[in-house]
Amino acid sequence: MSEEEGGDDEDVRSGLFQDPDFPADDSSLFSDRSTPIASLRGHITWLRPQEICPAPRLLAMPTSRGQARQGLLGDCWLLCACTTLLENRHLLDKVLPPHQPQWGSSRYRGSFLLRLWKNGLWTEVTVDDRLPCVGGKLCFSRCQAPDAFWVSLLEKAHAKLHGSYERLWAGQVSEALVDLTGGLAERWNLEHAGKEEDQDGGQGSDRVRGSTRKLDLDFLQAVREGCSVSCSTHSAPTGGSVLEQHHALNVMEWLDVRTASGGAGREGGAKGEGGEEVVRLLRIRNPWGRRCGGGAWIEGGEGWQTLEPASSLELLSRAEEGEVWLDHTEFLAQFDDVTVGYPINKDGHLQSIYTGELLTHSHQLSGRWVKGHSAGGCRNNSSYGSNPKFWLRVCERGEVLVSLLQHWRPGRTAQYPCSPAEGATHARHHQAIAIHMWKVKKKRVNVARTLNKAPCASTRCHAYEREVIMHTRLEPGFHMVIPSCFHQGAEASFTLRVFSSGPTSLSALKAPGPSLPLVTGEWETVYFRGAWVTGSSAGGGRNFLSHWRNPRFPVVVGDHVAGTPGVNVQVTLRQNHPDTDLQPIGFHLYTAPEKEGESEPSLPRDKEPVASCVPHCYTQDVSLACYLPPGAYVIVPSTYQPDCPGHFTLTVARRILRRVVLSQERLGRTIEEVSHISLMSS
Repeated sequence: MSEEEGGDDEDVRSGLFQDPDFPADDSSLFSDRSTPIASLRGHITWLRPQEICPAPRLLAMPTSRGQARQGLLGDCWLLCACTTLLENRHLLDKVLPPHQPQWGSSRYRGSFLLRLWKNGLWTEVTVDDRLPCVGGKLCFSRCQAPDAFWVSLLEKAHAKLHGSYERLWAGQVSEALVDLTGGLAERWNLEHAGKEEDQDGGQGSDRVRGSTRKLDLDFLQAVREGCSVSCSTHSAPTGGSVLEQHHALNVMEWLDVRTASGGAGREGGAKGEGGEEVVRLLRIRNPWGRRCGGGAWIEGGEGWQTLEPASSLELLSRAEEGEVWLDHTEFLAQFDDVTVGYPINKDGHLQSIYTGELLTHSHQLSGRWVKGHSAGGCRNNSSYGSNPKFWLRVCERGEVLVSLLQHWRPGRTAQYPCSPAEGATHARHHQAIAIHMWKVKKKRVNVARTLNKAPCASTRCHAYEREVIMHTRLEPGFHMVIPSCFHQGAEASFTLRVFSSGPTSLSALKAPGPSLPLVTGEWETVYFRGAWVTGSSAGGGRNFLSHWRNPRFPVVVGDHVAGTPGVNVQVTLRQNHPDTDLQPIGFHLYTAPEKEGESEPSLPRDKEPVASCVPHCYTQDVSLACYLPPGAYVIVPSTYQPDCPGHFTLTVARRILRRVVLSQERLGRTIEEVSHISLMSS
């Protein structure tokens, strides 16, 4: 009997929880064995914290000892976001609810509840505390304090949500910050720092005035105590740096330090308010848990000789395990981008990193780009106007942030912590997305005419990012917001979020119904309303025996006329659900049995459909245009799974074919209209 099997038997005897959805085996470790942890196959055992150390606890004392330390898994992007939780207890309590029974408690059952923000909603994730180990020690992420396990449990919950530990290999710090806080994070590319100027909106289809991406740490002055800052590298290491490609680190603090009297300072030094020489220093923490970098500010380096001895000693004492100081010049040389997470106060309000102002009002709505219906592509396409559209009403002048977040799709390949120079790598994971906004005088507008004008605000361009953010100041009134993918026909679900300093409202424009087939002639439209009821008429798809319980609607198709186009019927099924609560829907058409007098005809169980609109899709409506020979038919709409309740509308458009009749009728004299007046006699 293996060690793992023996541990399972012990758990059964002690009543400890074993997660059936994320078991302690290779299925939870690996997705496609495409990362270096594949070499650990067969060497990993799963141990509970009380089997790893004598007195385990969730959080460390002091708190600083609870910092995350990276193991053999390349998830530095996630661990950088963990630092934000550790420094903001109200955020940590949201993700890891307090007062859960721990080791040593009589209520301990070997499970922990965590909350992660996914696709616009907080999602509860329950995991058991069996953790992957090699040689009796944790092989993936852990706390600096060997008896604290909150990081390892959070990592496991994140792995469960993604499908495996291997899917955590490489990612974006900005995405992890959003997943752990439900807030916002923005990323700046240091390669272009100071090189981009404001661009006029007329210079390009997706550029508007004020959309610069310069990074200046001074502009974060108002939020420097609350915002989280991390830095990443995706280029090959240069000089004496021991940093590898695709690594993320935390910026713990930055400050301007006065140089010693008469000292010239280092290259890149600046003048202080009193005219003295100052140098900007940044304290960087490496999730590896060891100091890296061989610049002028390592202990004993030449940089410290330019400062007062007391100042040097005080700053060196701040650097804890895994931390190092860099000056601004070294920082720009070693890192490629910086990610800034918006501060979130205890009331859950975001603080703008641009102004320091609290954004006390927020809204969010979900939507979807559907090929052939609402996936209109960018403004280069004539179909741009078919993209989902939203009304944003601003009640008073103020700061507004609009975020477009495309939903995470299960099974996607991991990505690097900072996007490579080529957008093609990102294209495998996300669509290229953008936001454009137009100011309108009132809610009812001519959309086509409005879109011919320049937008009043937008993101800089379509970007291969999970989330893009537009920052602006708006006057009171109505604004039309259009989220789009760059490529026409690209499909994805998304959440649109608005954060503002003043009152706002957000609503979706109702999309017009699907158009009829593009053929000439007359059409007759019939509407049916129905419902799927749990336990009776919500039968699900054809994979289930209960499929035949679904509602059935009879339709008759008229005579065929030779020489007419083939399409003669269009069927549309529309579910009456909000975009945030859609069911996967579809329908089948069957020839009707030859029985009269049935309002809802019965169908043989072995009958095959003559036409189908499948697979079932998470969308507001699905449609099928086809040719049906003359005869009687039955339409069976369904959700994919049984017992999924909901109301729907079924629209059947049938083409009317009229024969040409030769007539000898001629126009005669005009019709004379005679007026008759009736008088009532008393």
